[in-house]
Amino acid sequence: MKWNLRLTAANKGIWKASELQRSLAEHGLVISAGKVSGLWSGQPVSLKLEDLDVICVVLGCEIGDLLIPEPEKVSRPGQANETERIAVGAAATPPAVVPKRRDGRSLPPE
Repeated sequence: MKWNLRLTAANKGIWKASELQRSLAEHGLVISAGKVSGLWSGQPVSLKLEDLDVICVVLGCEIGDLLIPEPEKVSRPGQANETERIAVGAAATPPAVVPKRRDGRSLPPE
């Protein structure tokens, strides 16, 4: 999911996180400047459904305006993504073994 708060707020004429914070408080959602900053500048880790209702009322939007699906990021059965392929490939290749002497120092290459 892509979090689309800033663009949705801009379409409503809200250009600053502090403006959004003030409007949310007027509608009963009092949140810290830090949380507003996180909502404004990033993708929230968690958000209460009730808070989403207030945000939608303040911005005059639907939930689909705030949350944009990204189905291409979902891995499908039998289809490994790039990270998994790299991890599997790395795991399949054992690390090189460097012979050591009894005192722990490496032996010179032959």
